Amino acid sequence: MSPRQWIRDLAMGARFAVTGGREGWVRMTLTAVGVGLGVALLLLCTALPNVFAARLKVEDARYDNTYSEKAPPKADNTFLIAATDTAWHDDDIRGRLVEPEGKRAPLPPGVDSFPGKGEMVVSPALKDLLASDDAKLLRERLPYKITGTIGESGLIGSHELAYYAGASGLKLTDVSPVHRLTEYGKPDETPEKTDPVLLLMVLVVFVVLLTPVAVFIAAAVRFGGERRDRRLAALRLVGSDSHMTRRFAAGEALAGALLGLVIGTAFFLLGRQTLGSTELLGVSVWPSYLDPSPALAALVAVAIPVAAVLVTLLAMRGVVVEPLGVVRAAKQRRRRLWWRLMPPLAGLAMLYPLIGKGRKNGDFNQYLVIGGVLLLLIGITALLPWVVEAVVVPLGKGALSWQLAVRRLQLSSGTAARMVNGIAVAVAGAIALQMLFTGTQSQYTKATGKDPSRVQMQVDFSERKPLSGVERDFTGTKGVRAAVALATSEYGDARRDPENSNGLTVGSCTALRELATLPSCKDGDVFVTRTRSHYTTPSNADEIAIVKPGRQLYIDPSYDDAERGIEAPWTVPANVRVVDARKDSLQDANGLLVTPAALPAKAASALFSDGVYLRLDPSVPDSREYIRNAVARIDPLASTYGWSATQEDVKYTSIRTGLFVGSFFVLALIGASLLVSQLEQLRERRKLLSALVAFGTQRRTLSLSVLWQTALPVGLGLVLATTVGVTLGSVLLKMTRTPVAMDWASVLTMTGVGAAVVGVVTLLSLPPLLRMMRPEGLRTE
Repeated sequence: MSPRQWIRDLAMGARFAVTGGREGWVRMTLTAVGVGLGVALLLLCTALPNVFAARLKVEDARYDNTYSEKAPPKADNTFLIAATDTAWHDDDIRGRLVEPEGKRAPLPPGVDSFPGKGEMVVSPALKDLLASDDAKLLRERLPYKITGTIGESGLIGSHELAYYAGASGLKLTDVSPVHRLTEYGKPDETPEKTDPVLLLMVLVVFVVLLTPVAVFIAAAVRFGGERRDRRLAALRLVGSDSHMTRRFAAGEALAGALLGLVIGTAFFLLGRQTLGSTELLGVSVWPSYLDPSPALAALVAVAIPVAAVLVTLLAMRGVVVEPLGVVRAAKQRRRRLWWRLMPPLAGLAMLYPLIGKGRKNGDFNQYLVIGGVLLLLIGITALLPWVVEAVVVPLGKGALSWQLAVRRLQLSSGTAARMVNGIAVAVAGAIALQMLFTGTQSQYTKATGKDPSRVQMQVDFSERKPLSGVERDFTGTKGVRAAVALATSEYGDARRDPENSNGLTVGSCTALRELATLPSCKDGDVFVTRTRSHYTTPSNADEIAIVKPGRQLYIDPSYDDAERGIEAPWTVPANVRVVDARKDSLQDANGLLVTPAALPAKAASALFSDGVYLRLDPSVPDSREYIRNAVARIDPLASTYGWSATQEDVKYTSIRTGLFVGSFFVLALIGASLLVSQLEQLRERRKLLSALVAFGTQRRTLSLSVLWQTALPVGLGLVLATTVGVTLGSVLLKMTRTPVAMDWASVLTMTGVGAAVVGVVTLLSLPPLLRMMRPEGLRTE
């Protein structure tokens, strides 16, 4: 067969699709919408590399820290900058104080001019937030006049909250968070080696998210297959052979796929603008970030029409189109199982060499990972028709609605399975990923050693504050139940260069009880902590021996290679007691614990607090916001953060967030595509439904039959998806050398989500179903 004949026949089929009247246009539109939804998501995926690259480029371009231990000298092109990050409820706000030191100081990315003292430039999202009625506390925290907005080149997303505020008199010291720079940007550095398990997660996420899309596109190009085959029978009467009719059918599918490319591109462009003005799970982007990779976009443009032709030709192999009709309704021979087991078994064979590799034996072979996961998921589409047929063939007895549904499934089990394939593949992939993330979570989550029930927030000052005023500043703040401030210094056995020295912690009795177990305490008491070990003698016995009653010690001794200390003489009082440090001490409490009244007056000038620990009043809704406002007044450069018992790896969290975002779009595609597929199935049976109603069949009976026709394949598909998903998840865990533990709650949740999507689609299809169940539907043109 010459290529010219192929092209002629494909063009003729496309012409039939376009000129086939209302019926042909409806079928092609349904195909185009189904394909278009998949194309839109594929184009979104082709834009993801550019999204990651663009966000990283902005992050690097506005980087304002330094790796150098020595700051550059003040010059005409230098500027001082300090981080003043804060938060508003659950949203992070990126803040900077900036002070140019010369006329040639570079501007921050996205900023047209430096803000003056008391002024700030803000991101559009922060500007809108500050203008809202419920942001009163945030306006108090940022009492700057807005003089401009930050451009796109300085923000990683349209909803990022960020500002640059003008400053004057920033001090560059060894302990302050202020940096002097000559330019923005991250210096070149050796790339950090990525964890192989995290790379494995990324690969599996992409395969799991894209495979359902491909399955839906393959199903969409077969919409209206039964009516199309009956129309092709007429072509046999005018002399076309079976090969020509197959090419005509492929041409019709090609027309729908090409129109689907146009519709999908329109969907993508519309979604591109919508995503630029929305935020999902704390992630936002600019529309310009969503520019598809030209090579990947071209691949989609070529692959979709080619796939449409190949899928149609493959489907037509099981159909005999004769001049007098279509031999599809005749009793088919039972589907064979052996070849349907080959894809999943081949997938397991590809993944088997990677079992036990873990993270210490190099990267996982990406081709084996992609191929193995893909074959396992694609295996569902091969197994599900056999499973549906094997279950529904013996069925029969039951209510009338049940018999109608079973008979329909017995005649067209392949069509029913094809509609459920996508949801089954998506659920199987989701279960496998959930098992992988749940199983490895402990490897990327570390205990902080902090108890959030004792302390909810901690403030670290940018410079040391006098102890006397710290607790007073915070105990009067709304939402603070208790404030614990500690001052630290050092003592030694000589004024200068002491031979023995140790740490000194000063605080009230309440504060010291957070460090050690005190039998009793009043202002003027002194304690020395001991560290317990498996020996009877404390491991810090030498330090305890220094602090003897009546011994002369010196607070803040001097050293030859450092700035001179206060050298305050202090006689150890007779009431000094040895106590045990708490295992959950707020600080490293080995050393001397002293209440303020026990120290000489001269030592007070050596006692400063680095921070404060806060217990919050849960009855105050915005307690954290009141505290952040108080910190901004006391020390604008202080760091404020909440306590948590655990902390997750940033990359691990980012991958999981990406999975959630991607899953949202895939579920949206699943729902939309299932709805289109359901409407197409109802349209195919419109005359049959109308005939049954005309003969007196109750609409309730027909509605229940349609529900059973959906519920049976969906239930079987979810059972198969659970089996494959658990198998794939177990293999992935073994590949990462993680013990296989079943989290049945997560498995049932993923299965329930899939069932819920189908349930919503079924409810949405009921109104058109009721409209079709009218005797008027028997009319024909």
